[in-house]
Amino acid sequence: MFTTVLVANRGEIACRVMRTLRTLGITSVAVYSDADADARHVREADHAVRIGPPPAASSYLDIDAVIAAALASNAQAIHPGYGFLSENPDFARACEAAGIVFIGPPVSAITAMGDKIRAREHVAARGVPITPGFGAAGSTDDELIAAAAELGFPLIIKPSGGGGGKGMSVVTSADLLPEALRGARRVAASAFADDTLLLEKFISNPRHIEVQVLADQHGSVAHLAERECSLQRRHQKVIEEAPSALLDEQTRERIGVAACEVARSVDYVGAGTVEFLVSADRPDELFFMEMNTRLQVEHPVTELVTGVDLVEQQVRMAAGERLALPELTLTGHAVEARLYAEDPARGFLPETGTVLRVRDPEGAGVRVDSALHDGLVVGADYDPLLAKVIAHGDSREQAIDRLDAALADMVVLGVQTNAAFLRAILAVDAVRAGDIDTGLIERAVVAPEPSSFTARAIAAALEHARAAAGATVWRQPTGWRMGEHRAARYDVDGASVAVASAEDGVEVTIDGRTETMRVVDDAGDVTVHREGALTRSLVARTNDTTWVHVDGTTHRLRRRTRAELLAAHRAGLDRAQSTIDPHVRAVMPGTVVAVAAATGDSVVEGDPLVTIEAMKMEHAALASIAGTVTISVSVGDQVRQDQVVARIDPHEGDRHD
Repeated sequence: MFTTVLVANRGEIACRVMRTLRTLGITSVAVYSDADADARHVREADHAVRIGPPPAASSYLDIDAVIAAALASNAQAIHPGYGFLSENPDFARACEAAGIVFIGPPVSAITAMGDKIRAREHVAARGVPITPGFGAAGSTDDELIAAAAELGFPLIIKPSGGGGGKGMSVVTSADLLPEALRGARRVAASAFADDTLLLEKFISNPRHIEVQVLADQHGSVAHLAERECSLQRRHQKVIEEAPSALLDEQTRERIGVAACEVARSVDYVGAGTVEFLVSADRPDELFFMEMNTRLQVEHPVTELVTGVDLVEQQVRMAAGERLALPELTLTGHAVEARLYAEDPARGFLPETGTVLRVRDPEGAGVRVDSALHDGLVVGADYDPLLAKVIAHGDSREQAIDRLDAALADMVVLGVQTNAAFLRAILAVDAVRAGDIDTGLIERAVVAPEPSSFTARAIAAALEHARAAAGATVWRQPTGWRMGEHRAARYDVDGASVAVASAEDGVEVTIDGRTETMRVVDDAGDVTVHREGALTRSLVARTNDTTWVHVDGTTHRLRRRTRAELLAAHRAGLDRAQSTIDPHVRAVMPGTVVAVAAATGDSVVEGDPLVTIEAMKMEHAALASIAGTVTISVSVGDQVRQDQVVARIDPHEGDRHD
């Protein structure tokens, strides 16, 4: 067994791997970029080595830097986690050349399965069914367009060398294909350094079923049953579970045997996942999609229903031990939700900022894999995944209930997350019934309202208390004036909230609704007394924002400054209601990866102008009105949130005075 292992990753997966290394008595070594110098995985490691500046290409993807860190720390092995270098054959070769064990499969297996086109051809030769499709190294857009005409629509585009849903898109008609191919190539080249694309026939009502396999160096291969990953948004997994509610025992055994055959076909060693597409209409028909030659994000659900520590198995197999698993028994059900730094109310744009306060949920069957801590700076350099919340129960219903309760208790103040959206998914009747497919989220789930009466009332009451505590007698917010007494008013999340002193607390009025409450703040632990009941809340505050977690939901409540209020008032006086801001702004910080128009071009409303990439996602800034455009950025530029990237001067006949 190894004595020292370097973890070539960051965030929650690095912390999770180190947890098992501690259990095995193995010294852990972290690597970090300058952006992660104070990260949780650095704190939890036994040793840590700096490997470069924040951009991943100059740190976590720098093979030479990672190998040098391993050699300097006398690590006998490297665990790559997932993402970054985990499926990079050049990295596996570099480990071998340096005399370091790569905790993963051999280079030949990574190479065979790392290219979706080659993988399809490989498994088809072994009798494993594949979806109809087309793709070849060097295929041009014209060749793909011609093949699409024969395959028919809808089709799905996939980067051949990619994973994690990045660059994937469904195309429903021939006229949409050229632009979709250009976008997919751009993402593929950026994320995987390979713009080769694959077209596949899109299966109706598809369900995403994957099988966990383990293989040792002595020829033994076993599977740990399946996970269902059908709850996706834009082809990226959001909620996963084990086992699948779709499969019966006969199909479970058949898909497990097929997955093991795929692993044997490449002399696989280690932990891997074979992914299949199954039509909900014909669950007995399954099609191979790809094999991920690494640990999966969703591996905890398999661990909870089988009792097998997959990281421990990876380490033991890499050390040459024989596979020694108990007889496969699935106990209960497990469900996992991915907590992202993103704002569902703004089209799921990635969020950046500083985490002000964190509280992990607790309770029976609840597990949290997380890299969160107070003071964590969430930047735009890496994936926005913050944590995974997992729940295990005796039944699927109990597991879902426990996960929902855990998400309600999960507190992250300072950075917007998708926690409320995850709870909205779990509340959908079809999800509860197990009647799911990969398109359900986008059909049936709506981003919840971001603010509530209670949250805004708490924010206003605290603002009122702080104003009273810090003011002179002449500036106390009493509401006194000559004539009729009037409550003090505060701007909270764009709403005017009236707060007046009452006999036992304050009287808060929002949009005609009035409640009397007493708000007690104990360093951010807030208790609200009203109508004989108590409400607990956690609160954090920045210069212009109050974060409130109450009733199982976190609310970001921004306060507009006097200057902003005055500007908004003047804009209302000076502008006709139909006037639209001619400035096109970046909705997130990131890098300009494409410019679709040139200064002087005539554009119409909705035309794409500038494409910005951040946290491995792309967002197109669109023309807000018709007119002549002036572009103010170039490809490669770094832009701030709300930075003007283009201006549109309306055509003479379209001006509003």
